[in-house]
Amino acid sequence: MSIDSPEARKRVLSGMRPTGEGRLHLGNYMGALHNWVQLQHRYESYFFVADLHALTSDYADTSQLRQNTFDVALDFLSAGLDPQTCTIFVQSQVKPHFELPQLLGMITPLGWLERVPTYKEQLENIKGKDLTTYGFLGYPLMMASDILLYQAHFVPVGQDQVAHVEFTREIARRFNSFYPFNPTASQAALRGPDLLPIEVLPEPQVLLTPSPKLPGTDGRKMSKSYGNTILLTDSEPVVRQKLKTMVTDPARIRRSDPGDPEVCPVFDLHKVFSSVETQERAREGCTTAGIGCIECKSWVADAVVAELVPIQERRNKYESNPSLVTDILEEGKLRATSRAEQTMREVRAAVGLSE
Repeated sequence: MSIDSPEARKRVLSGMRPTGEGRLHLGNYMGALHNWVQLQHRYESYFFVADLHALTSDYADTSQLRQNTFDVALDFLSAGLDPQTCTIFVQSQVKPHFELPQLLGMITPLGWLERVPTYKEQLENIKGKDLTTYGFLGYPLMMASDILLYQAHFVPVGQDQVAHVEFTREIARRFNSFYPFNPTASQAALRGPDLLPIEVLPEPQVLLTPSPKLPGTDGRKMSKSYGNTILLTDSEPVVRQKLKTMVTDPARIRRSDPGDPEVCPVFDLHKVFSSVETQERAREGCTTAGIGCIECKSWVADAVVAELVPIQERRNKYESNPSLVTDILEEGKLRATSRAEQTMREVRAAVGLSE
């Protein structure tokens, strides 16, 4: 059976935190959203704005949380997520997202949380915030709960997030070992014969998604914290100005010096956004000093602007009608809640809790 046939459609789930400046940049788009847009046509897809996750580190100032959440939802829609094809929702609006982490927390060893690689890394690297909180320690469990709540088959992630999915699998195994499930006939019918024998929380699989190298204007990884981003909302003049100042091959000091495209951050952008023909022109011109860096940057600016135009056109449609976004999120909340409650009924029954 083809994975594209309706009978074989598996479930995927992923989310994005609305932290800092709510609007997303090209790094967010190519690292996640661009892939999500493709996946929504192959899988039963749930994509959410992870506002609860934002509280794990930015709990001290929530004055912009609602606006940031709305902006990220706008970016989801602008990037091409179709609410008729996938489910888009806000995490905190689906109440089982509060319940399942509490239940899973009862069986999660403290040492499992402390050994998560990003936990110590962020404790060491994030300054000016008190992260010695229950919420921050427990964020990997909240992430696992997000996935397990929808009994997701796949989680689209880059290589750096594989450890989180493995943690989720460990939690699922531990829960299932404690709480074997004897489904009612109606529950078994909902699951379908292909998923028997039934486990309450199936172990999700990693769906490795391409995440191209996307440098910021200073050559480092594109990140809001570095102030080197190109936002999905940047106008053409702003994009061209940002790229005009972008760092290039440091060995190419004079216009007449040949360059090496493989060490040039601008050429990394060409690899992602420019046509093969433009890449070859840029490579030839750089290695022979036939073109200057300004000309090379203008070519990549053309490609970036062309990528952003349809995104910004969709955004303008939604920005001019914010109630449409609200309606989409409300519908997404209802669909997500319905699916999440199906899981929670099985979880409560397995644990022995009263409905």
